[in-house]
This record gives sequence, structure tokens and C-alpha cells, in this order.
Amino acid sequence: MTTFRITEGHVGQLGREDADTPPPSARKHPGTLSHVMYCPNEAAMMRHPTRVSDLLNPAAALAPAANVIMQLAHPGVGYGVLESPVDSGNVYKHPIKRARTTGTYLAAATIGTDEDRALIRSAVDTAHAQVRSTPASPLSYRAFDPKLQLWVAACLYRYYVDQHEFLYGPLDDAAADAVYADASKLGTTLQVRESMWPADRAAFDEYWKRSLDDLAIDPPVREHLKGVAAMAFMPWPVRATLGRFNLFATTGFLPPEFRSMMRLPWGADQQRRFEWLLAALRLADKLIPHQAWIFGYQVYLWDMRARARRGQRIV
Repeated sequence: MTTFRITEGHVGQLGREDADTPPPSARKHPGTLSHVMYCPNEAAMMRHPTRVSDLLNPAAALAPAANVIMQLAHPGVGYGVLESPVDSGNVYKHPIKRARTTGTYLAAATIGTDEDRALIRSAVDTAHAQVRSTPASPLSYRAFDPKLQLWVAACLYRYYVDQHEFLYGPLDDAAADAVYADASKLGTTLQVRESMWPADRAAFDEYWKRSLDDLAIDPPVREHLKGVAAMAFMPWPVRATLGRFNLFATTGFLPPEFRSMMRLPWGADQQRRFEWLLAALRLADKLIPHQAWIFGYQVYLWDMRARARRGQRIV
């Protein structure tokens, strides 16, 4: 694996200049995970979300690395990814293929048919069958463990909800309940049983709080994740121009407890810059039709179905 070291200065570099102008008019978001300023958006509110895919917005482009950090903060998931013998899933070796696999899974789980979910499950199961701890591993794990998959699915649910909450604040209760019910497919597409998915949002919050006690990011996993956030796996022109910005955005999207585990500094200057980034994302959301994000997921499904018809590997 490529070694990539990030200094504390890299994270804060984009946020060190003092901004004399206060951030846009906004009010404080009271949620437990996304303590940010937000502005209501009439167009976003008119969507009446009932599915997790209804929450897609421009934050989807900048939030993935933060969500990966949350997933890999569980030691079983973190070392499973770090020690995985499946090279095709290694973001440092095959970043485009890794992104395609993740996008295809999310598309199948959220807007796909039962047949689509069966296809991606079979393909992912083939890869997961090879991912298990060895005598040299620091802990015991296996990718088929439904408890580990439940944690990953819970993080993916937060990925969608956080996109909305960072920009616009909490959903109303009816929308939040409908979205939460839809989110169970993020886990049940693989080995998570329906009965394992917390019964409602209150039960999910309790599950999340309990799970935080089990999280820890060891140095090898931390270095891997810092490289992911800084796009160390991309060709030099890309990581040189976008790497520090993506690390900054990733740090902003992380809840404070995960920033602490990653040892990523964050202060008032960075937060002020991040608020302006969120304002830019809200503007982009006004300009980009929501169907553009759904179309991107549809492309993943078309590609998966075409590969299956041709007998090609899906992941």
C-alpha cells in the first residue's frame, strides 16, 4: 500500500486566512452528528423525500471520504479493508473500479429492483468470501459478519441523511421516518437481516451511541484513511490540485468524535471556511436538478446489467 503522510498543517491550510465577513444568514442545526449552520431551501423542502435517494445533493460529491472513515472506525471493518487480499477492491490500486463498485452497490440498494440487488449481492459475496482475518491479524473478523455489515449500513444511512442535514437541517418527522424505513435495504441487500435493522429512528440513535464505544482507529488504518481523504491514490495532477481541498472538506463533514480518532485538527477558521463551502453546495443544489443524481445511479445500474448479460465481472 502506498504510504502517504499528512501533517496537521495540510488540514488547516485552507482555513487559516481570517474572514472578516460572517457566514451567510443561517441558524444552528441541533442534530447530534452534524453541528453546522444551515439555511432552509424551498426547493429541497418541496421534494417531500420518502427514500434515501431523494436526499442526494451536491454534498454527495464531497462527503464519501468522511463516511468511509466512519465505516472503517470499527476495527473489524478497518482491518478487513486494510488487509483485504481482493486487489480489485483496493482504492490505492484500482480507484476507478473501487468507486464504480461502491456506486453500483448504492444504486442497486437504493433505487434498484430485487433482481438488481440479487446481482450485486452475488458479486459482493464472491469478493467478501476472501476477506477474513489471518493468524497475523490484530483481531478476528470476517466480511460476512452481519454485525460488521450493520455498522457499514448504518454509516451509509448517515451518508444520505447528513447530505440533507448539513445543507438544510433535520427532516420533518414524517419524511425522516419514511427515509429511515427505506434505508434498511442498505444492509439487507447483503447479510443484514431485516430484524437486525433498528426498529425506528430512536432505536437507531441508541444503536449508534452504543456502537461509538466499540470504535477505534489504529495507526495503520489512520494512515490509510488520511491517504483516502487526501486522494493519495489519484494521479499526481489530481491529488496535487484537489487533495488538500478534499481533506479539508472530509474533515468538515466528520462528526467531532471521528475527527478526534483521526487526529485531524479543526478550529474556528476552518469551520468558517466550511460554512462557506456549504453555502456553495446549497447554491449548486439550486442549479443542478435532483434527477441528475438519480441519472448517475441509473447509469451504474445499466452498466451492471450490461456486464451481467455479457458474463463480465460486476465488481
